[in-house]
Amino acid sequence: MSATTLAARAFITRETLRNIETGIGTPRIDSLFAVLTALGIADTVVAAVDPYNNDAARARIDDLLGTGG
Repeated sequence: MSATTLAARAFITRETLRNIETGIGTPRIDSLFAVLTALGIADTVVAAVDPYNNDAARARIDDLLGTGG
């Protein structure tokens, strides 16, 4: 898929996509999520960064919240 098509599918400008690709500035989270959705990988990325999908992170969160797992 071309960058122009991806930007259109994500409802962002080509410039915003270019900035995301090159790490220029700080993109808005909704722009990032729109790109991930347009690429069809939003669910995969969200699952990968979910601390409850990691035993150590889940235990730490439980400790912080006082739930004890």
